[in-house]
Amino acid sequence: MNKMKLVLVLFALASGLAACDKGDSSNTSSNASAESSGKMIDFVTTQDSKPLKIDPALFDTPAAKEFMTTGKNPYIGNAEAIAKGKKVFQLYSCTQCHGPDAKGQVGPGLTGPDYKYPKDATNKGMFETVWHGTNGGMGAKGIGLMDPNDPKNGITPDELLKIIAWVRSMSNVTGNE
Repeated sequence: MNKMKLVLVLFALASGLAACDKGDSSNTSSNASAESSGKMIDFVTTQDSKPLKIDPALFDTPAAKEFMTTGKNPYIGNAEAIAKGKKVFQLYSCTQCHGPDAKGQVGPGLTGPDYKYPKDATNKGMFETVWHGTNGGMGAKGIGLMDPNDPKNGITPDELLKIIAWVRSMSNVTGNE
């Protein structure tokens, strides 16, 4: 009876190790697995680095879903997305504080290489800063946060990624490093 238990335990262990080996065969398959599982990366607030909870359902485009699981902005270098990002930047009056070219005015420049919030050198960091706001005067711009009385008001994750792609097009920083 003990031999039978030992054989079953060894079989289960060998099966588990074989499955682990298959999952680690390449970074590409790991990323594809993370994307297909829909596991969201950990977002944090710029104000105090506390966990930032965002409804995964808001990430409703392929690009937004990719960003949600990898932190990489697939719109970087995409001319159509960059043009749309510029329009949304203007629509939400971001130009009033950050200037027409995002180089700063009343608010800080967004094009780098120096940032008021160093985490903004990454697309994930800039996303967090814009989505949830800052300590320095900028309120949250994320949908549902911009106007708590109107849960449909604010920038969607897809729009924000396009804005970030436009901002990155104005500098040498891609943010996907």
